[in-house]
Amino acid sequence: MGDKVRVAVIGVGNCASAFIQGVHYYRDASENDFIPGLMHVNLGGYHIRDIEFTAAFDIDSRKVGKDLSEAMWEEPNNTLRFADVPKLNVPVSRGMTHDGLGKYLKEKIEKAPGATADIVSILKDTKTDVVVSYLPVGSEMATKWYVEQILDAGCGFVNCIPVFIAREGYWQTRFNQRGLPVIGDDIKSQVGATISHRVLTRLFRDRGVRIDRTYQLNFGGNTDFYNMLERERLQSKKESKTNAVTSQLDYDLGADNIHVGPSDYIPWLKDRKWCYIRIEGTTFGGAPLNMEVKLEVWDSPNSAGVVIDAVRCCKLALDRGIAGALEAPSAYFMKSPPTQLTDDEARERLERYIANEIKPDDAIVLPAAQPAASNGSSRKRKTEAEKADGGDA
Repeated sequence: MGDKVRVAVIGVGNCASAFIQGVHYYRDASENDFIPGLMHVNLGGYHIRDIEFTAAFDIDSRKVGKDLSEAMWEEPNNTLRFADVPKLNVPVSRGMTHDGLGKYLKEKIEKAPGATADIVSILKDTKTDVVVSYLPVGSEMATKWYVEQILDAGCGFVNCIPVFIAREGYWQTRFNQRGLPVIGDDIKSQVGATISHRVLTRLFRDRGVRIDRTYQLNFGGNTDFYNMLERERLQSKKESKTNAVTSQLDYDLGADNIHVGPSDYIPWLKDRKWCYIRIEGTTFGGAPLNMEVKLEVWDSPNSAGVVIDAVRCCKLALDRGIAGALEAPSAYFMKSPPTQLTDDEARERLERYIANEIKPDDAIVLPAAQPAASNGSSRKRKTEAEKADGGDA
């Protein structure tokens, strides 16, 4: 086991800021302390302070070239500031754009000039263990391009966005072949809209209430919600959030009876998110039962602790020689894992994984046979034309 968990981040937005702040805020925590949002202060031998940041990638001209400790406060970031972060001596390198910059984000972000950095060399030179993706929702091409770099660099991967990697057989095979772990897809928050909706759905089912209709409406003031005004980028997000809820039922609710997804952007909310959940059901004798819930959270800190646990679980897989999609960590930390479990079962299995009380083959998802061209991916390298165009394909 290594002494540290060396982590790189793709996307220096609010989520990265909260993640970095959290590592420093709790770095002196006692192993017996209760830390909100974390499973353990010491997880499998790694304390929170054992996480070190090694590299960061972004395309915003206000962030590229600056130290990560400075770039994390630049606009349009607007999350809660709860920790002072010292200079990290980690420069933010110019990343790849591809489809990472939607038509609305282009109004807020000016791309940094210059070529895309040599991602593979940076990850290798910094001896990065785990890469965390915080790309914007809808970054399908950019995500797959970065995954190829991560595989070539020999790093583990934590996919926090709803582009499906860990759950897809093609990518499971690729990570298995390289002997590397992946946790994904689409991070759950500590107590967010999806986990609340899942638990309530399971409660209704376990108590014998037939759910007839349900919705979940979310809105906030960060760039994630601004980006998702572009409805074409929402398909994977809606699929991820909807499946996370319907997976707790053993019957088909019907597409017309469920609506889950982001609804609007309200600038003055900043990084706060408001969520409204309604569930309509039928109880004994055909009597109706309806429930409404309103949840208010600071969006990015709400998932930061989960990511702290996820990167440590990914490092444990590297230490133990476990490759492929990690089943228990993905099921507990993510909305769209390879295998959907109830949250209680996922946590129980994850605790066994952390304690190394299960065999490696029980901790991964073995991929089904996939054709070479599956998932529409090709192992495309940076061309001279890409470099000349500031690295954007």
